[in-house]
Amino acid sequence: MMRRLLAALLVTFFASLPLALSAQDDGVPAEWSIVSNRAAAVLQSGQASDEALGALRAELVDWRARFQALRGTNSGRIATVQSSLDALGDPPAEGESEPAEVADRRAELTADLEVLQAPVRSAEVAFNSADGLIAETDELIANRAAEALFRQEAAPLNPVTWWPAVTSAGAWFVALADQTVAPFATASSRAYVQSQGVQIGLLFAVALVLLFRSGTWLNRLRDRLAVHEATSPIARLGLLGTSLGRLALPLIGLVAAARIPQLIGAEGPIVGVALDAIPVMGAAILIARWLSMQAFPLRPDTPILFPVAEDNRAEGRFHAVLIGVLFAMAIGVEAMAEGDPASDDYRGVIHFAIAVMTGLSLLRLGQFFLREGLSARDDGDGGFWAQLMRLTGRILMVVGAVSPLMIGAGYVNLGLAIMWPTVMSLSLIVVIGVVQSAVFDVYAAVTRRAETARDALAPTLVGFALAVAAMPLFALIWGVREQTLLEWWQGFLDGYAIGGTRLSPTSFLTFAVVFALGYLLTRLVKGVLRTNVLPKTKLDTGGTNAILSGTSYVGITLAALLAITTAGIDLSGLAIVAGALSVGVGFGLQTIVQNFVSGIILLIERPIKIGDWVAVGGIEGFVRQISVRSTRIETFDRQDVIVPNADLISGVVTNYTLGNATGRVLVPVGVAYGTDTRRVEAILREITEAHPMVVLNPPPTITFEGFGADSQDFLIRAVLRDVLWKVIVKSEINHGIAERFREEGIEIPFAQRDVWLRNPEVLQPQSPEGQPDAKDLPETT
Repeated sequence: MMRRLLAALLVTFFASLPLALSAQDDGVPAEWSIVSNRAAAVLQSGQASDEALGALRAELVDWRARFQALRGTNSGRIATVQSSLDALGDPPAEGESEPAEVADRRAELTADLEVLQAPVRSAEVAFNSADGLIAETDELIANRAAEALFRQEAAPLNPVTWWPAVTSAGAWFVALADQTVAPFATASSRAYVQSQGVQIGLLFAVALVLLFRSGTWLNRLRDRLAVHEATSPIARLGLLGTSLGRLALPLIGLVAAARIPQLIGAEGPIVGVALDAIPVMGAAILIARWLSMQAFPLRPDTPILFPVAEDNRAEGRFHAVLIGVLFAMAIGVEAMAEGDPASDDYRGVIHFAIAVMTGLSLLRLGQFFLREGLSARDDGDGGFWAQLMRLTGRILMVVGAVSPLMIGAGYVNLGLAIMWPTVMSLSLIVVIGVVQSAVFDVYAAVTRRAETARDALAPTLVGFALAVAAMPLFALIWGVREQTLLEWWQGFLDGYAIGGTRLSPTSFLTFAVVFALGYLLTRLVKGVLRTNVLPKTKLDTGGTNAILSGTSYVGITLAALLAITTAGIDLSGLAIVAGALSVGVGFGLQTIVQNFVSGIILLIERPIKIGDWVAVGGIEGFVRQISVRSTRIETFDRQDVIVPNADLISGVVTNYTLGNATGRVLVPVGVAYGTDTRRVEAILREITEAHPMVVLNPPPTITFEGFGADSQDFLIRAVLRDVLWKVIVKSEINHGIAERFREEGIEIPFAQRDVWLRNPEVLQPQSPEGQPDAKDLPETT
């Protein structure tokens, strides 16, 4: 088999030499043909190990990156030649001709373009080839992982497998003990141990202190900080730091303890595996304990991640720590099985025993979460965490029941691939919750707003971003390879082709940056116009607002177009879509487009402007804002009314201050019959002309309107310098008339009525005989 494979590789190598030499001329390195043919042969044989496939894939990724760079060769020169060709226009159609000079120039440019594009095309072909080989490698690795995942081993439920498992595991531990005590077997080895006594004693002391005393010291610090936990975000951050210290310091102690056997001189494959596994197992237990304390804290006044009653937190902590211990044991089993030929005898059996205990804890923990989630829903709490608890509870119950059955039936890898990723996903959710709480506390400490920090937008967005950033961790937990994630990320960075446009994060970032700069520049220009330029002109408020609004619209439009062009987004590909959407715009967005166009007309024609006193559709007030869709009018009751711009263009609008601020006021006056009307007219004219807001050219007009039912009616018509003073001027003129009429003895009549009663006797009480009582009759003399 190996001879045939070697012969195939040699034949492939010599056959690829001509191709390699020709490829070098096109800009692609000659070695690529050799690498690609070797990779194709390896993939076709399917005999390489996973490590070899990983190394091959890494090499192919490097080549693909090189070809990615070569795809941009001569890009500037190609663009120049292409623009020159476009300047010559379209080539003549069949049967037509063009001037010889133009035809020669077109042929020359076309030949130059072909030469410039040759290495680009070669790089594109090589890039696609490398990308295809990488995809084949990933597919082969994924198929092997799937085969291993669904491989059925000896069923641990069969009692026949139990005794061989016990004996094989016992033999492993005996070998571990032998390799551990081997340094004490000879005098020379004991002398070496004695020579390392100082380092061993120091490491032993450090491990002892960190494992058994660090928790006590940190607990004292925690008790001091707990006094201010409810009111101080900084204290809560300090408590989080102490809890992290209780996680990190014992872990450092485990690493120090694992270093001691190495200093003693213990050697061997089993000792090496055990020393590598001990810190990992200890970290699993410590992390499980830390997560249990964060999810179900001891103190009742501590903010809790899950909405769990205080009486049920101890149960949650117990199951969380127990699952952590069982997970550490599973890690130890996998470490034992690594490189051990007898692992098939005990691996599945021990995993089955661990899975049964873990499944019971998951079932109980799932019931616990489901009960608490349903209780929170019944109490009216339908928040995110309550919903998450209900979903988590159901998932844990299913996993706790199904995974041990799979392992017991012999599908050990499949059962483990379901059980432990579920546990780690739950742990990651708790970590995300803890980090989000820390973000809120940091925000509260920085802004000094502890009461409103939980409702603030900024920390909420940061917490959401952290949750999104944790998605790759969930993918890794569930078996997605790092290389696959990198491929997804690279594809995301390369973007997605939509028509003739490729959209990528770089394009969006470029668009956002250019548009933001254009928007800021527009704001700067508006500020300069508003503060420095327009105040020095003779434009009124309406003209100033129109110029500022137009500057804003034009600036934003230019910024958007420049951002789109800079980002490389081809708008021509959207022409068909825009044509199809125009029908929908014509019907569904008809009102919006009508208001938009009306807003543009308002800004150009300026029939109304900011500050005008207008009346439209029964609404009367001052114009406060004119936008592209609507106009805001503030009524005299200080209420804002939003009027669509189309109503202002197509409807009847009364603008009291369009051309100027002058306006007329009408003051009706009535005097008693018998009063000298000429004298009244003179008095009214004198009072009106004396007011400072009344314009004397044209002079005010006083007319005798006629004979009313109760008075002789007069009407004052006067033009005011500012119509906005209309109500005040009318009131002051009325005050002056009342005072002057009082001095002149002129009576201002009021309505008087005489009431006549017909048959007044019916209003008098009657006697039983129908006659009025004598006591009710009027007395006569």
